[in-house]
Amino acid sequence: MAYRSDAVHVRAPGKINVYLGVGHPHDDGYHSLATVFQAVSLFEDVYAYPSDDFSLEVTGDVDVSDVPTDDRNLAMRAAKMLAQATGVDAGVHLVIRKGVPVAGGMGGGSADAAAALVACDALWGTDVGSRGLHELAARLGADVPFTLHGGTAIGAGRGDELTPALARGRFDWVLVTSDQGLSTPEIYRSLDRLRGFGDAVAEDPPLSLDVPVGVLQALRAGDAHELAPVMHNDLERAAVLDRPDLELALADGVRLGALSGIVSGSGPTIAFLCADPEAARALQQELRATGREALHVHGPVHGAQLML
Repeated sequence: MAYRSDAVHVRAPGKINVYLGVGHPHDDGYHSLATVFQAVSLFEDVYAYPSDDFSLEVTGDVDVSDVPTDDRNLAMRAAKMLAQATGVDAGVHLVIRKGVPVAGGMGGGSADAAAALVACDALWGTDVGSRGLHELAARLGADVPFTLHGGTAIGAGRGDELTPALARGRFDWVLVTSDQGLSTPEIYRSLDRLRGFGDAVAEDPPLSLDVPVGVLQALRAGDAHELAPVMHNDLERAAVLDRPDLELALADGVRLGALSGIVSGSGPTIAFLCADPEAARALQQELRATGREALHVHGPVHGAQLML
């Protein structure tokens, strides 16, 4: 292995779940998922500097006060996991510049982990390959393998069993972010409680978890109008119960011109699908006029990439 003496910069995208079906919990507490991820143009930048030990600092355009800088951080765990798996005796100083909302349901922490794997692999010259990086990513969480690859993909199992999905053209989204995050584990527990009381979130929960054909057809056609009515998130009801303001935001976005809106992952970020870039920019302005923080993004975009 030949360690680099200069820094490595990797950029990785946030994601939205165009569709998210959640099964009942297994004995280990994890849920089976049937989901469609789309990587969107909101990014995390990770810089890996040569070091004798492991350290991490976080900056960004979003509130980073609650982001840990120790082994609770997925990027730190990713770096140490790669070092252990490859026998590296060096360390790394990671600098994360966050652009994805923290605890917003868009996989910002997972993007950091994917970027850290790619950055450290380049810094240390470990050359574990795409398959090796994917296997390590899968050990870090359901969203990390997808963020590594990007694009649009179907996720099964815990979400880490990925199959690329054909998505033609460009989809334009307006994201409404929130200053207050939501805990992913708590939202899943809330969903389990709702179902335990007989209040299933989906109107007709399927016995087997499959992404509906209509979702895949709409993506393949590149048709936002076709995709809008088939978007769905089983976690949305749990997120809205925890944060009733999300329901009002969802209604406002559609009233102001979105084709449809959905809570992204476990929330609280809301993703509004728009007909085209012009409609998205108009909706962004309308939502900002109501006092909300709104961002115009598009997808699909590439996964974690080395930046020159």
